[in-house]
Amino acid sequence: MRRNLIKQLLPPATIGIVGGGQLGQMMALAAKSMGYKVGVLDPTPDCPAAQVADFQVQAEYRDQQAMLELAQRADVLTYEFENVDLASLEAASQYAALPQGTHLLAVTRNRLTEKNFLKSLGVPVTEFAAVTTQAELKAACATVGVPSILKTATGGYDGHGQHDVNTLADLTTDLLPGACILERRQPFTKELAIMVTRDRNEHVRTFPVVENKHHQHILHETIAPATVAAAVKAEVVQIATKIAQGLQLYGVLGIEFFLLPDGRLLVNELAPRPHNSGHYSIEACNLSQFAAHIRSICGLPIPVITQVRPAVMVNLLGQHLQPARTRWLQRPDWYLHDYGKAESRYQRKMGHITILTDDPVQTQAQLQAEKIWEDQ
Repeated sequence: MRRNLIKQLLPPATIGIVGGGQLGQMMALAAKSMGYKVGVLDPTPDCPAAQVADFQVQAEYRDQQAMLELAQRADVLTYEFENVDLASLEAASQYAALPQGTHLLAVTRNRLTEKNFLKSLGVPVTEFAAVTTQAELKAACATVGVPSILKTATGGYDGHGQHDVNTLADLTTDLLPGACILERRQPFTKELAIMVTRDRNEHVRTFPVVENKHHQHILHETIAPATVAAAVKAEVVQIATKIAQGLQLYGVLGIEFFLLPDGRLLVNELAPRPHNSGHYSIEACNLSQFAAHIRSICGLPIPVITQVRPAVMVNLLGQHLQPARTRWLQRPDWYLHDYGKAESRYQRKMGHITILTDDPVQTQAQLQAEKIWEDQ
């Protein structure tokens, strides 16, 4: 039986975004280009999203009254990160539509819940085990095996809250910060990703399959599309469609995969929002991931997603931003996105560059020759 269709909202309806970082900023820019009004909840004054929004509710994310204020001033709510207070969102949904619901967040904010959800769908994942004590960690190493990665169940991103367990000698007594998951480390040949969404009529739309390259657990480059066999791309799309339907998805979802040497695919992580690996779509696709997200939560139709031209996206961390700004004067083919964050810090995401190219391999070599990213 078809679910009730989500409400259609046309401009100049107001979209409330919980979170004011770069993802919120790019959501807001997409929404504003369509004629929507945008409000942002974020504790930082003049945060990136607030710089392009109509108003900001400046408060901590845990402030339920602030969440209610945002909802009362908006027609629909969305979010740009996982660690949103679910009770506050539920309370706010009495004032503004919440097409994504809270189940999506409840599943994806906890790595153990996420892995069990994927397993319930029959989606392939690495071996894993829940760990809360030192004894459970030792037992898990025996069943899951080593080398493995110990991750906090919640709160980790860009490598935070992760510890490599290469041998049993790595099992120190201070290794457990709380509830964790032990995951078998996989000898992958490539890291792949895909963005997926659904429209009001439950049509699943997928973006191209891309290859990601990480340095120090932070995404460095995205190559779009990925150079993999057509059968691999078809399987990625099939898995993404199954996950989107299983979650009854609205909004955009990012899915990261490991491609193993024998050709098998494993799902690594889910992101219940636009994702760094989809930034290339702003210039390279007929519809960006941010525009697709806005269309989905506002109940608008979403066309079949096509890539206009191959692209390479490279992140700008704190140590890269100023050299890239200077070099941009001589690089007219660079689409430079500067997020406008007040404080530039080492390893902090400050912007990105996208280059449309017919030769992604050569473009990657040219980027490396710039020596801006040498610390990587």
